[in-house]
Amino acid sequence: MRLSLGPLQYFWPRERTLAFYRDAAGWPVDVVYVGETVCSKRRELRTVDWFDVAARLAEAGKQVVLSSLALIEAESELSVLRRQVELGRYWIEANDLSAVQLCREHGVPFVAGPSLNVYNHRTLATLVDDGLRRWVPGVEQGHALIADIIAGIAGEGRAMPELEVFAWGRPALAWSARCFTARALDLAKDQCGFRCIEHPDGLPLATREGAALLRINGIQVQGDAVIDLAPELPTLHRLDAGLLRIQPQAEGTLAVLERFHAALAGDLPAPAPGAASGYWHGRAGMPATPPMQGSPA
Repeated sequence: MRLSLGPLQYFWPRERTLAFYRDAAGWPVDVVYVGETVCSKRRELRTVDWFDVAARLAEAGKQVVLSSLALIEAESELSVLRRQVELGRYWIEANDLSAVQLCREHGVPFVAGPSLNVYNHRTLATLVDDGLRRWVPGVEQGHALIADIIAGIAGEGRAMPELEVFAWGRPALAWSARCFTARALDLAKDQCGFRCIEHPDGLPLATREGAALLRINGIQVQGDAVIDLAPELPTLHRLDAGLLRIQPQAEGTLAVLERFHAALAGDLPAPAPGAASGYWHGRAGMPATPPMQGSPA
């Protein structure tokens, strides 16, 4: 079982982003995903800059995958996707069916990202026919559903693509044509001022009672609590997961990778404080917030 570094979901300044990937070249991680997946207005790094980052990581011995946007709305966004596919050097993480189509047309292997809805084995089999090499289930898909899909593939006598499981990070729950960060700051989307760059781990959103609930990240909404599957390695082994995905965060990404390496060596940890991995067990993604004293239950 290997470790992967998922695509950067947040908007960081150019130098901070480049420094992060310079460091990642020496980290104990096998696969690195690079590219913008959330908002095409985030242009601290141009497409050619992402290609340069990819080349340096490949020189360091990493398998590099170019990640595509999860919500493609404009021809300019399709143009960037075409450049990624036509480069022909790397696999593509398809987070939108537009990426699947272009990869199929150009014969480029691709990864089904977590925002590409795959909820049954027939969908997965169709994608394999199109060139799928690796599948990342959605963050809400628990081990029982994943096992059912694997069994369905096996029942048809087909080979299962490599399984990569989202093992650490805040789960992306929704995307919208609207910008949640701009709305929260009472700004128009087209005059957002790129304010999400001020929130390197997303803008926290609490309940009326003050309990942490969500993170606003541009057009994306995330859960506030991280998913932590390091204690679930026995189940992941039974599923024959090939990769565990670690999502970049503003601080401590290397420490998370080292924690997972220790777990793979047999030192299973307790769940991280505040982690919410209910989806993995077929339950609600996070525990219900208890009502305030004196309020209706």
